Amino acid sequence: MHHLKNALTHIRRSPYQAMAAVFTMSLTFFVTAIFVMTAVGFQNVLTNFEKQPQITAYFTDDKSEDEIRALDERLKATGTVERSVYISKQDALKIYQQQNRDDPLLLEMVTADILPASLEVSAKDPADLGKLADIISKENGVEEVVYQKDIVETLIAWTQGIRVIGIGLVGTLLAVSLLVLLTVISMKIAIKRGEIEILELLGATSWYIRWPFLVEGSLYGIVASFFAWGFSYLALLYATPYLNSFLGGIPAFSFTPLFMLALLGGMLTGGIVLGIIGSMAALARFL
Repeated sequence: MHHLKNALTHIRRSPYQAMAAVFTMSLTFFVTAIFVMTAVGFQNVLTNFEKQPQITAYFTDDKSEDEIRALDERLKATGTVERSVYISKQDALKIYQQQNRDDPLLLEMVTADILPASLEVSAKDPADLGKLADIISKENGVEEVVYQKDIVETLIAWTQGIRVIGIGLVGTLLAVSLLVLLTVISMKIAIKRGEIEILELLGATSWYIRWPFLVEGSLYGIVASFFAWGFSYLALLYATPYLNSFLGGIPAFSFTPLFMLALLGGMLTGGIVLGIIGSMAALARFL
């Protein structure tokens, strides 16, 4: 409690330096939170995509069920297939009837004979879809292969790009925050140089002198984490309807309260650690 009181006194005596440290750390953690939520959101998009049939192969009428199932086994033998579903002509008719149950005219015009049998395939990794699509395309009796190649490649490229850019940006801001914190704490130590010397003459231990500065750095990290988390949460609530609409209704950015609390806990931990590291670095230079 004594060290906390001293740390608050330090902050009160130089509020502008404290504001600079908190602002810089808040910006760092805000960008970190946005990066984490964006990365998780796009990962959710990929996961949602992986749950859907990613390749649909339609077969000619002379392609037998045994031949289609043999193709299915060859695809599974590659070790890249998550699941596959064979849809016969009768199954295709049932699906068609379910989709158009409110339009009797369309139901009367379609029979099982004019619908093709198909094979729906999902890959374990979207990057393997091209390989599976090539195998299916070379098969005799394949009338059409529906494979959303552009969507797959775009999702993978965006996910990888977000990770690289996010890590680089967060790393740069962490370094800047550490430098600002180091400067602020160093200035505080320099101002209190005379007081520190008196404490040393009176027999104060090294850690007794260090603790107020360590607590001060931790307070900067805690306050910055709360600010950053609050602003990122508000930004998420504002942007979620637009993001879900852009993604075709996929609730990729509908995070649970538990996730947001976990994010807050991680930011608080990171803020305290960053504050302690910056304070320790400053203390190592002067004490």
